[in-house]
Amino acid sequence: MRYVARKLGFYLVAAWAAITLNFFLPRLIPGNPVEILMSRLDESGSPPPGEAHRLALLLGVGTGGLFSQYWHYLDALAHFNLGISVTDFPVPVSQVIASALPWTLVLVGTATVISFVVGITLGALAGWKRGTWVDSLIPTTTFLTAIPYFWLALLLLYLLAFVFHVFPLNGGYGASETPGWNWSFIGSAIDHSILPALTIVIASIGGWLLGMRNMTVTTLSDDYVVAAEAKGLSPRRILVGYAARNAVMPSITGFAISLGFVVSGSVAMEYVFSYPGIGYELLQAVNNEDYALAQGIFLVITLAVLAANLIVDLLYGFVDPRTRQSR
Repeated sequence: MRYVARKLGFYLVAAWAAITLNFFLPRLIPGNPVEILMSRLDESGSPPPGEAHRLALLLGVGTGGLFSQYWHYLDALAHFNLGISVTDFPVPVSQVIASALPWTLVLVGTATVISFVVGITLGALAGWKRGTWVDSLIPTTTFLTAIPYFWLALLLLYLLAFVFHVFPLNGGYGASETPGWNWSFIGSAIDHSILPALTIVIASIGGWLLGMRNMTVTTLSDDYVVAAEAKGLSPRRILVGYAARNAVMPSITGFAISLGFVVSGSVAMEYVFSYPGIGYELLQAVNNEDYALAQGIFLVITLAVLAANLIVDLLYGFVDPRTRQSR
């Protein structure tokens, strides 16, 4: 219990620090969302007196000095109020995030799971059969991992969508489709998500493959693997039950942490494909100086990453008792 309490205390402090940075960092960006809306109101007519004050409260920006705004921000968070989005005014920030988050979770989450499973499988085979064609994949996948997401996305978009017309160019679904639980919309959404998911898998599979391959090679020299070989066990059983089972532990840690970053999506990839995920909304918020929306998205991303790290720490505390022992 002391171990759990210590970890919870640490992550609570980390969450408070993240919330504080989440408040101050957007305000370092030049511009004011209230002034943006006031200029729009000026174009349509003279705004009534006191409108700027009401807009500041509505957007969740607050009034007065910086620390007064900070207190107003904490009070709004305590009431689960993230303010109103300037980009989609007058839609609440929570509604914008709720509509964009499922797109990112399904796309990036599925692509992350696929790249992890394929990467560790090929990595275990490459470590087990060194010098074969599986092992020769590592330089190519490592090169693809070093390529920026946006460049790879543009290349695949040009080849598979513009030149050969295999996949749609952009968007999350067809323009003629109405979002809903019907096969026509689901099929269109899957068709539009294949190319972005392929970009993520190609760009990330090399890291899992290389890490698993190196750990498998290291594990093969351990005593329990040598003993299993001496007993005459089948190569498949040694690989799956002894070598890969122990070599995958560091990769599982990385995978658990990467799941926290799934919420943030891939900003460059979603922007290139105009995919309606959380990364695309984040770029729109920054471009429109939308404090409330940017803060809300950063908050969701930060809490997701902290939650993933907390879960990993607690699981390791139960799996490995040595991590619970104080010096």
